[in-house]
Amino acid sequence: MPTVQANGIDVYYEVQGEGAPLVLIPYLAADQACYAFQVGDYAQHYTCYTVDLRGAGLSGKPEGDYTTELLADDMAAFMEVVRIDRAHIFGLSLGAATGMWLAAKHPERVVSLSLHSAWHATDPFLTAVVDGWRIVAEGLGSVTEMVVKGIFPWCFTPELYATRPEYVDSLAAFVRGRPMPPVDAFMRQSAAVLTHDARPALGSISAPTLLTFGRHDLVTSTRFAEPLSSGITGSEVVVFEGCAHAPIYENVEEFNRRTLAFLDQHPA
Repeated sequence: MPTVQANGIDVYYEVQGEGAPLVLIPYLAADQACYAFQVGDYAQHYTCYTVDLRGAGLSGKPEGDYTTELLADDMAAFMEVVRIDRAHIFGLSLGAATGMWLAAKHPERVVSLSLHSAWHATDPFLTAVVDGWRIVAEGLGSVTEMVVKGIFPWCFTPELYATRPEYVDSLAAFVRGRPMPPVDAFMRQSAAVLTHDARPALGSISAPTLLTFGRHDLVTSTRFAEPLSSGITGSEVVVFEGCAHAPIYENVEEFNRRTLAFLDQHPA
C-alpha cells in the first residue's frame, strides 16, 4: 500500500472498503493494523483509511519534539495529499488525543469525531504510568516486549487474562509480528502523551463527538469523561462494562456495534 509525503515526513497508510471516508488513527507505538478487529466491520459501510502516525509503523520517525498537535497537523496534511475533503475521524488513546486536535484546528475536515479511551490533559497519574513504560522500554531495549509485558496489563482486565489466556497470547503474537518502533522513536512519541493538553482546543470542536471509556480503565478512566463532555458541546458518552483501556479487543462485538451506530447517525 502507498506511502505519501505529508507535513515533511513519509506517511504510510492502507485503504479498505467503500463509502464515506473514515480515518482511523492508531494509539501509542502501534501501526495502522491495530484496528484489524474493527476494519472488517467498518469497511462494509465506509472507506477506511488506516494511517501510521509519525514515530511508528512504516511512517517517518524523525528526531525532534513530538506533540499531539503536531500529529494532528500530520493527519490534516495527509488528508490534503490523498484528497480527503471531509471524513469521520476515529482514534483510541494517543489516536484520540490526535483526533481532538485535528477536529479543533480543522473543523471543516471532520464529519464526526470518535474519541475512545481519551483524555483532555495529562494528569500526574497518567504521567506516572507512561514514565513507567518508558523506563521498561529502555530497560528491555525493546518496544515490542514493553508493550506485551508493560502495556497489556493496563489494556485488559484481570478477568480476560484468567478466562481467555489464549486470546491474550494471540494478541501478543500479533504485536510481535508487526513493525514496531525503535526505543528512541517510542520515547519521542510517548513524550507527546506526556505533554498532551487540549483544554484550549475543546471549545473549538464542532463535529458530533462520541466519547467512550472502559469501566475498569485506569490509564484514561472515566475521570476524564466530565472534562471532555463538558468541553465538547453536544458530545455523548458510552462506557463499556467489563473492559479496561482497550474495549476494541476486549469486547469487539459491542464496541463495533455501538461505534458503527454512531457513525451511521452522522452521514457525510
